[in-house]
Amino acid sequence: MLKFTCCNAVQALGCKEKSSLLTGIKRGIERETLRVTGNGELAQTPHPSSLGSKLTHPFITTDYAEALLEFITPASSEFSQPLEFLTKIHQFVARRIGDELMWSTSMPCMLGDEKLIQIADYGSSNSGKMKYVYREGLGHRYGRQMQTIAGVHYNWSLPEEFWQWLQQSCGHKGSLRSFKDERYFALIRNYQRYSWLIPYLFGASPAVCRSFLKDGKLELKELSPRSLYGEYATSLRMSDIGYQNNAQAGINIRFDNLNSYLDGMEHAIRTPDPYYENIGVVVDGHWKQLNGNLLQVENEFYSGIRPKHTPVLGMRPSKSLRLHGVEYIEVRLFDIDAFSPIGINEDMMRFADVLLLMCLFRESPPISPREDAENKENKRRVVLNGRHPELSLLVYNKEQPFKDVALELFDDMKAFADLLDTAYGGKAYQQSLADLRERVLDPEKTPSARLLREAMEVGGFFRYALGLAKQHRDTILSLPIDEVFERRAEQLAIESLADQKAMEMGDTLTFAEYVDRYYA
Repeated sequence: MLKFTCCNAVQALGCKEKSSLLTGIKRGIERETLRVTGNGELAQTPHPSSLGSKLTHPFITTDYAEALLEFITPASSEFSQPLEFLTKIHQFVARRIGDELMWSTSMPCMLGDEKLIQIADYGSSNSGKMKYVYREGLGHRYGRQMQTIAGVHYNWSLPEEFWQWLQQSCGHKGSLRSFKDERYFALIRNYQRYSWLIPYLFGASPAVCRSFLKDGKLELKELSPRSLYGEYATSLRMSDIGYQNNAQAGINIRFDNLNSYLDGMEHAIRTPDPYYENIGVVVDGHWKQLNGNLLQVENEFYSGIRPKHTPVLGMRPSKSLRLHGVEYIEVRLFDIDAFSPIGINEDMMRFADVLLLMCLFRESPPISPREDAENKENKRRVVLNGRHPELSLLVYNKEQPFKDVALELFDDMKAFADLLDTAYGGKAYQQSLADLRERVLDPEKTPSARLLREAMEVGGFFRYALGLAKQHRDTILSLPIDEVFERRAEQLAIESLADQKAMEMGDTLTFAEYVDRYYA
């Protein structure tokens, strides 16, 4: 494996004084979940007005579908705060969706006809229309079913004081912003090298409904008349039947540095695609997509990790990044934790902290086309056959036993778990890493293995996932209510509806003019 860079800085972080810089790490969570009926069917009801406007609410919105809730926590340097905030959002929502449930797994079920998957409606403002048209375009390009898959995103950044200290320690002579951009992209490249470990440790989507099969390409077994599973699969969400479709195979986005990344993104947004052009953009006065290019907008490009800057209303994300640089990164490979009422747990967060910190300090040369193909193949093997006893990974074009490669990575991560424990006190990071290491030694301890075992015991994936959804609802509703949070959330809902109305009243451009200006 690659060696470490700035080793003196890593050693210096081992002392309490310097390790305290790590306590400024900010974390935020985005959790998606489908609203379903008590029978487990996709909810056909609109987004409840009691939750506020999904266009303008800062914490409660929707992703692709009207029924696909998305909860967003503020970034916080307090480790437990995002989990506590997310729990309170779940409490607030659970009491306002009537008899409906929040689906417990990444892979949905009981979707029925694709036409029943309603695209999220964000109102009549130009901003709202743009969100809707973009989503309609996704449906035409990739199908609506793929857009109902749910995941957890982990937002992560290091504090300014850390970057100032690290820049000085590494002897970097440029601007602080250029140093941060350079190191964040180095982190991203290393994450792409080692991110196959995330679906192995935390993948919880080894089973799917039959409706998700495309041309029967995957060799899956029958779990029940309505569902199939991969015997050794960890995360079918990340396979070809989930997000990792081949439709974007021709898009070449380089992660060498911020400029190469943004230039590649710009090229994809400006380059026509014959298939997408054939769909049409405005047909008989109806907008079917924002454009006929390789990408409509930046967010259409699927990546397991993204460099981010807090969005500015009406400004494309790439423009914001080019103007202000990388503010934080978004980790996007986590399946929903089916066993948690809020879809994520502390071990997932602690592992991400350790992995990302290690990726920051490991040497990170540019990824060649050969290595890129190797990284993608390793991830493909893990999501489809991660628990296979004879699984191997490619390391510099050579087959290596999965267990050996994974354990070596755990050995390298241990030093960074120690650093974080020194910073925060206690042994929580070391304990999490030790517990997760057991999953490498025994695949039966992985979430995917547990989900399959328990689903088989109750007669199928759908019945099991529905039971978990009901169990999680009961757990959430049994928790004590934070009255202050409740009142604030109710007020935010009211304010967000007023904000949406103001946006709708304030538009002065036609939608076509708004779109043209957005891409200018």
